[in-house]
Amino acid sequence: MQESGNIIMDESAIRRALTRIAHEIVEKNKGIEGCAIVGIRTRGIYLARRIAERIREIEGNPIGVGELDITRYRDDRPVNELPLDGIVCRNGDTSFDVRDKRIILFDDVLYTGRTIRAAMDALMDCGRPQSIQLAVLVDRGHRELPIRPDYVGKNVPTSRHEQIEVSLREIDETDCVTILHPREAEVEV
Repeated sequence: MQESGNIIMDESAIRRALTRIAHEIVEKNKGIEGCAIVGIRTRGIYLARRIAERIREIEGNPIGVGELDITRYRDDRPVNELPLDGIVCRNGDTSFDVRDKRIILFDDVLYTGRTIRAAMDALMDCGRPQSIQLAVLVDRGHRELPIRPDYVGKNVPTSRHEQIEVSLREIDETDCVTILHPREAEVEV
């Protein structure tokens, strides 16, 4: 099977979506007092940092940003394959405290909901937040768990055979979201 793809969000569309989400976060929480953003490794971290920068521009104050490694919490990996270092909740070199904060959890793509479930378990092991809100750049549907995002950059209905690929300049040197369509390899005659 080969795949072909179409770009569904370019750099400017991603920038607009993140700016809109930043405004929605500030509005829903009536400011940023008591809030923190936690990005899910890997691309969610970079998106969380971008949102935090936009919120700082809007509010004039910084918002805490942490990163979360959910590897040990995933239900699709055998326990013996998991690294020993578990979760990471950090803001630079200082410990990141989630207790009694309104946490905005950020990921790049929401699909079945299993990654978010693992992230919520990991967050609870970091401490009990006041609440958890969910922000995603792309919601592609096909939920297997009752999880719904509070903030969405773009809803993209997909088939289960399609994939969403998020590229970010911090990792991939470009900003875009691509939908990949599987296609049968041509049969030689």
